[in-house]
Amino acid sequence: MVRTIPVRTIAAAVLTMALAGADPAAAASPPTGPTAVGYGGAVATVDAEATRVGLQVLRDGGNAVDAAIAAAATLGVTEPFSAGIGGGGFLVYYDARTGRVHTIDGRESAPASMTATSFINPATGAPYAFGEARVSGLSVGVPGTPATWERALRDFGTMPLRAALRPAARVAERGFAVDATFRAQIADNAAAFGQFSSTSALFLPDGAPPAVGSTFRNPDLARTYDLIGRHGTGAFYRGQIARDIVATVTGPPVADTPVGTWAYPIRPAELTLADLAGYAVRRPAPTRVDYRSYQVYGMATPSSGGQAVGEALNILERSDLAGLPREQALHRYLEASALAFADRNRYVGDATPRPLLNELLSDGFAGERACLVDPAKAAAKPVAPGIPDGAYGGCPTAPAGAPDLAGQSTTNLTVADRWGNVVGYTLTIEQIGGNGMVVPGRGFLLNNELTDFNFAPTQGSAADPNLPAAGKRPRSSMAPTIVTRHGRPVLAVGTPGGPTIITTVLQVLVNRLDLGMSLPEAIAAPRATQRNTATVPAEPGFDRAALEALGHVFTTMAEIGAATGVELLPDGRVVAVAEPVRRGGGTAGVVRPAGLP
Repeated sequence: MVRTIPVRTIAAAVLTMALAGADPAAAASPPTGPTAVGYGGAVATVDAEATRVGLQVLRDGGNAVDAAIAAAATLGVTEPFSAGIGGGGFLVYYDARTGRVHTIDGRESAPASMTATSFINPATGAPYAFGEARVSGLSVGVPGTPATWERALRDFGTMPLRAALRPAARVAERGFAVDATFRAQIADNAAAFGQFSSTSALFLPDGAPPAVGSTFRNPDLARTYDLIGRHGTGAFYRGQIARDIVATVTGPPVADTPVGTWAYPIRPAELTLADLAGYAVRRPAPTRVDYRSYQVYGMATPSSGGQAVGEALNILERSDLAGLPREQALHRYLEASALAFADRNRYVGDATPRPLLNELLSDGFAGERACLVDPAKAAAKPVAPGIPDGAYGGCPTAPAGAPDLAGQSTTNLTVADRWGNVVGYTLTIEQIGGNGMVVPGRGFLLNNELTDFNFAPTQGSAADPNLPAAGKRPRSSMAPTIVTRHGRPVLAVGTPGGPTIITTVLQVLVNRLDLGMSLPEAIAAPRATQRNTATVPAEPGFDRAALEALGHVFTTMAEIGAATGVELLPDGRVVAVAEPVRRGGGTAGVVRPAGLP
């Protein structure tokens, strides 16, 4: 009897054999710039090494999910202060075969020991200082990244996890050149890193960050990837790696002779093997709003990205941004963002019911919120949240709460393949440098994701949706976004940046869909971020004068976000775009280059 082998199985076997041979990073022609145009698939990340790995996977027959996971694993090596297996993230996937969009929630979760007062110092009754909570065991959520990779490959990929991890393990073993950004991120965290023997040994050899141009190797991480590849994520969540994570959180590896000083005690926390063994990714339905002739898909809770970007777009749809003077278009972008953030802070958290999320994304609710946008002047901030009760008319508001000014880190990658599948994936360990603790012998930093919870209630007499609790996932701003038209993908975009993620994605979409910019122009354009605060942080190149005349008050932020995106053109080409300057510049590449028209 002749046995028929599925095409997907053959593709996986061919790809696995290809990746077992020559080093993918060396085999691929190196992508060198922030924009690439061509055919056969595309990858955009913040790092040339990760982009090369993703492209090689596409060249060897892998699909967008395969390439995304291989690139993400490489970012865990080359961008370890922003991402890695010690963290979590959100993945959005467009399936060309079915025309459907899927999401994976790999957000970190709180241990069973966590309560609403876990970030309150029992000695003072006041919340811990952020630095004290961050650089400690208190901030560590159960990581979701390894489970995300395994689930994405199982549900949508063609290659096994071991093959996806192998290129990154090679990069960790052979090393890569230290650049100025890598060194600066260590230097900025030197005081925190220097408190821990395992972190100092890896990132502060001889008590100082590695020199620019030197080769950085992480053989411990290479062995960790190999272990996970051979035994699956069970090695991470139930095996020796899990035991090492628990030991690190419950007994931080404080150095006998720290490098530098730290203002706070290093606090342990309760994390158990049961907490890790009980972790599972979620597969919620994506958020969707219809914006002009497009469909915009994003992440549901515990991310607020889909809600805030979608709600702001619904508000903006009531204005003809393309036909307005530029200052009016930007004025309305800033006002819509403030309104969406007010609603995010009041209503969005891990336990937000789906019907409430749907109301926040409804056209009726957007109509109520849009009537508060005055073309002649900026509203006083913070604005109050709306009332998403299903009965809409007028401009009702609820009492105002406090804004969310959480920190920023994270990384983002965007991938498309030859078949039209698209991935947007934002992953993080939260703060740049996470919680500062490298798991001894494992080569990766742990996250400080639980500091994304509100330490104390922020919404006055109203319930705060983002207080910590056992098993709960902290609210996130990550907003990987896929845009379709008539059921076919048009573009995908995402970015790091804490709460500025939402405004960066929103501004890129407005730039591209309304203001006539190409995707490279939309990503490169100067940014401003209004998160329902009295002042608007803006990059130095952002044009402020006309907006100041409308009452907006600006402060300066050196840079906002570090976006990546892909756009699928009608003629079959794909445009891959990374940042030209921000965070040292990113790298985009395509399988077969071709010119712009």
